[in-house]
Amino acid sequence: MKKIYISLLMAVLIVVLAACGNSNQAAENEANTDSVETVVVEHDLGSTEVTKNPDNVVVFDFGSLDTLDFLGVDVVGVPQTNVPSYLEEYAGNDYENVGSLKEPDFEKIAEINPGLIIISARQAELYDQLAEIAPTIFLDLDITDYMDSFKQNASILGEVFAKEAEVEEALVDIEESIVTVKEQAEENGHSALIILANDDKISAYGPSSRFGFIHDVLGVEAVDDGIEASTHGMNVSFEYVVDQDPEFLYVIDRSAAVGGETPAKQLVENQLVERTQAYKNDNIYYLDPDYWYLSGGGLVSVPEMINEIKASLE
Repeated sequence: MKKIYISLLMAVLIVVLAACGNSNQAAENEANTDSVETVVVEHDLGSTEVTKNPDNVVVFDFGSLDTLDFLGVDVVGVPQTNVPSYLEEYAGNDYENVGSLKEPDFEKIAEINPGLIIISARQAELYDQLAEIAPTIFLDLDITDYMDSFKQNASILGEVFAKEAEVEEALVDIEESIVTVKEQAEENGHSALIILANDDKISAYGPSSRFGFIHDVLGVEAVDDGIEASTHGMNVSFEYVVDQDPEFLYVIDRSAAVGGETPAKQLVENQLVERTQAYKNDNIYYLDPDYWYLSGGGLVSVPEMINEIKASLE
């Protein structure tokens, strides 16, 4: 009888311990669930709830990749065509190739199981398809309000990846350098023209354009305020350049960025352009297309863009 009593007591004890264990596990699971912090990102294509410090990040915007690299944030997948040279490590085998800027590899992206996908204008039409795979945020630059949109994008990434302090410090430094360059531009007082060289043709950019940062933010005077603002610039001839006769000529070499055939210097410095003040006074500046064409809007690229204009004004 005593043995039966002891057996029953042991059975009851086992059941009680098991119940306690299950209760503790449930409480632990609930606590872990509650500890997952999220942030809601409002962007031009919608509102996206993102887990803070998400895993397996996929980035289609080189400006955002630039910022994440600056902040020391790991990513898993990028489009590995035309990666800016200063970010060339992301074109290596340590990272997944998720297609091209305009043709994402949806199968590969789904296989990665990303916690976040970051896109910009080139992928805007594919937002819904990407959002079906994972939380997707749209971080594009508003060229008519460059600095505010740039700062907003950087701040969003800072919040998502818990790097707010680092972003704030970088933005303060950038604002200070802008003030310095604007003062230089005002003292310099020279007019400038911005052109994009694309193999055998050129297009011009003015205020409120893709490269209007030079005029709108840094204060360099535009030689022509009537340039049509568009993504691809206003198609112009070299006769136009001669007629405008800029004191400074800023050239962005698209061919160098995307593997074109004709170097910008070979195209631009012709007999017509030799008649301009910019040529005669050695004030033709070839801006780095990695920063200006491929990855503008990053915490690395924007300071480098400012430095290039600063150097031209000294």
